This record gives sequence, C-alpha cells and structure tokens, in this order.
Amino acid sequence: MIDSAKYQAQASELSQKLWAIANDLRGNMDSTKFRNYILGTIFYRYLSERTKDYMQEILKEDGLTYEQAFADDDYRPVVEQWSIEHLGYIIRPENLFGELVRKIVRPDGDADRFNVEDYERAVNELIGSTMGQASEAAFSGLFNDMKLQDPDLGDTVAARTSLIAKVIVKISEIDFKLADSQFDVLGTAYMILIGLFASDAGKKSGEFFTPTGPSKLVATLATVGLDEARTVGDCTCGSASMLLEVQKHLTTGRVGHFYGQENNATTYNLARMNMLMHGVDYQHFDIYKGDTLREDKYGDVKMTVQVCNPPYSLKYDGNPALLDDPRYSGAGKLPPKSHADYAFVEHMVYHMDDDDGRVAVLLPHGTSIPVCLLVLKAKRNGDSGNVLFIDASKEFKPGKNQNTLEDAHIQKIVEAYRNRADVDKFAHVADMAEIEANGWNLNIPRYVDTFEEEEPVDLAVVRAELKQIEADKQAAIDKVESMLHQLGL
Repeated sequence: MIDSAKYQAQASELSQKLWAIANDLRGNMDSTKFRNYILGTIFYRYLSERTKDYMQEILKEDGLTYEQAFADDDYRPVVEQWSIEHLGYIIRPENLFGELVRKIVRPDGDADRFNVEDYERAVNELIGSTMGQASEAAFSGLFNDMKLQDPDLGDTVAARTSLIAKVIVKISEIDFKLADSQFDVLGTAYMILIGLFASDAGKKSGEFFTPTGPSKLVATLATVGLDEARTVGDCTCGSASMLLEVQKHLTTGRVGHFYGQENNATTYNLARMNMLMHGVDYQHFDIYKGDTLREDKYGDVKMTVQVCNPPYSLKYDGNPALLDDPRYSGAGKLPPKSHADYAFVEHMVYHMDDDDGRVAVLLPHGTSIPVCLLVLKAKRNGDSGNVLFIDASKEFKPGKNQNTLEDAHIQKIVEAYRNRADVDKFAHVADMAEIEANGWNLNIPRYVDTFEEEEPVDLAVVRAELKQIEADKQAAIDKVESMLHQLGL
C-alpha cells in the first residue's frame, strides 16, 4: 500500500535534487536533451552500485576486493564471466561510479582528474561487454541519448568535463531508496523533469508514465486471485511502470517473463532501464521497439496478464492490409481511422492466454475527458452471460492541477469487482438481454443510475425571498440617492 506521506516526501526530495541538476544544464541546452544526461547518469550509477554489491558478496570468502580480483590475471576472467552471466554486463573497477566521483571531488593529481572522455569510455565499455552475449538485446543502445561529445555541453573537452562533473556529483548525493521507494523512480524522475519545463515541445508526462493511482488500480484488477503470472505484457509500455506494478500485486510476486513494446525510442530505453533498476533480470524481460499496431513483436506469445494505457483516440492509417493480421482478422473490420483504441484491445485479446488470460486497459469513455477501465478474462467462471458495470466517477480526491485516485477509492472499486453484485448508484450486473435491449451500447450511465433526488423546492418561499431581495435592493438605492441629494450631486 502506498504511504502518501512518504510518497510526498520522497517525490519532493527527488524534485529538489533534479531541479538543482537541471539548473546547471538548462543554460546550455533545451530540456529534451539534458534530461537524457540526468536519467542516463542515474542508471549508470545504479548499474555500477549493483556491480559493487555483487562483487563484494561473491568475493568475501576469498578475502578480496573487486579491485584486487580484477588486477589478478587468474581472477579477472572469472569475475568477468560471473558478471556477464549474473548481471549481463561488466563495469571495470576504475569505471565504477564511485571512482568517477572520487576523481571529481578528490583528485590525486592531474593524471587522475576526471575527464568526460573517461565517462564516455566507461559507458562504451559497459555496452561493449554485452555484445554477443545473451544480455545484448536488453542493453543495446541504452545510452544512445546521452551524447557526451555534444557541443551543447560545451565547445571544449574541459567545458563538457566541468558540466558533466557537476551532474555526476549531484546525482551521487541523491538517495534513491529503490527498495523502499513509493513510486517508479526513473518514470517519476522523467515526469518531474518534464513538469519543471512545460515548454518542452508540448510533451506531457502521461506519454511515458501512468499516474500511481490508476496504475495501481489497473494492476490490482488484472491480478485478482493470482498468486503468480507466467507472462505479463504491456503493448504500449512507456517507462514500464505498469509492468512493474503488476508484480507488486501478485501474492508471491513471481513473474516468469515480462514483455513490452514501445514506439518512442527514448521511452523504450527508459523502460529497459527501469526493469533493470527494479531488479528484473535481463533474462526475464523482452522490451521491443516498434509500433504495436503495425508490427506485432510478440509473435505467438500468449499472456497471463496484460495491462495497458494506450494513447487515446490515436489516429492510424487503417490500411485494409491490416485485415490479414490475425490480431484484427477475427472481427472482419478495422476500427475507425481516428480511434485506434479498439485495435489495441484486439491486439491484447489475441495475446490472451486461453487458460487464465486477463486484460486490464484504460480507454476513453465517450469524450476526451472521462476514462473507463476495461477488464477482460479468457475464463469467465460462469459469468459469460453478463457484464459488471461500475460507475467510479466520484471516486477521487480533487486537486488543483490533477485529481488523485487514492487507496480508499481503489479498495471500494476492487471490492465491488470481487463481489460482482449490484450496489445502488455504484455497480450493476447486466445480463446480455439487458445489453441487447440497449442496442449493445456499453455506456456506463445506461446501467448505473447515479441520479440523486434533489430537495423539493417551495415556490411560495422562493417567491417571498425574491420579493424581499427586491425590497432590500430598492431600499439601498433610495438611501444612496438620498445621500447624493444631500451632497448636491
């Protein structure tokens, strides 16, 4: 359960730290670029600290440090192999994040000073170590957006070194509390950076990140009754926040394999970073780059759980050739060109596991403002002849800039979903005859009546009040006119 106070404290601290870093960079480049240096460095720090912790654990019985083992010709090949097999990559001791920080804040002389080219070489060596390995797909191109030779960082190596050194030091001062974090750290960092600079090409954080409340609701409904999941997927995964949320709501927390697809190159990298930062082994996830509607990267994979928050009412080409795609051929008709929402649903239905597949997806509901949450199951367990409708439109905490779906609201919705019974002005189980009578229209207000009776109005009292208001108004006018007369005006 989310601790709201802790969430606010952690998010506020992260925001302040990121703002301080952004201020050092924003005079040099626009925010679409500098956020990539911040996120890339956060990720490099994580991978570095993971290497350090892992090596400390496996070498403790040998009484060796990572530096000592790596310097030994007999040990080095062994620890490199361990690192590749367990972590998926190698970071040499001299390239560890802490060593970069040491060179910046406590230089031992000119030859040992930090240089931005050292950092670039360290990143390249990390990615290079994965080439030809099973981990290559998980790491390939992860740092492509962090261009350390970009002139916007500075015209000279010295200028770029100075700026990146500030970023590294300030990121070293942030306690990310991954194990105790109340939110998706990288996704939230991305959201904060975009929010700090709203002029960023009109981008909104929702493209990368589903807010905590809706994400938790989707994941909870998708996993009701599940102890573990063989496969979990999100076909528009953004920063992978909902994939990670699903894992939290499984009783055992066990997921055999994660699948995701994302069309935005930067966000695709962010998703893979996020999976790794949250301890998902590189062998247990596949995040693909590509347009889900045009190219199905999943192949024949069937999913136990699928969650999704697709772009609403997305326009697509609606090419008739898509009817040859088995995902869409079943319906015999493509969705309207201005509403690809149904195409995403068809994609998910196609990939549902026949035994116990579940889908939970956020979709637009009638206009551009309301949102509905559609839950589908492969096995209806006796409920195939009816549909449960829940009207949760009043379940939120109003906010100045954004309303919030809190735990109490989520619990109420989930309880109604579990009980699957009528609740006055909140939930209704409609059989197919009722739905057919409504012309197969699934608009929620047709099934859940939320109308509230108003107090009867006594017209005689209202009429008397209006007369009194008129009298008071005239009295005030007369008084003012009298005063003006006395003043000769």
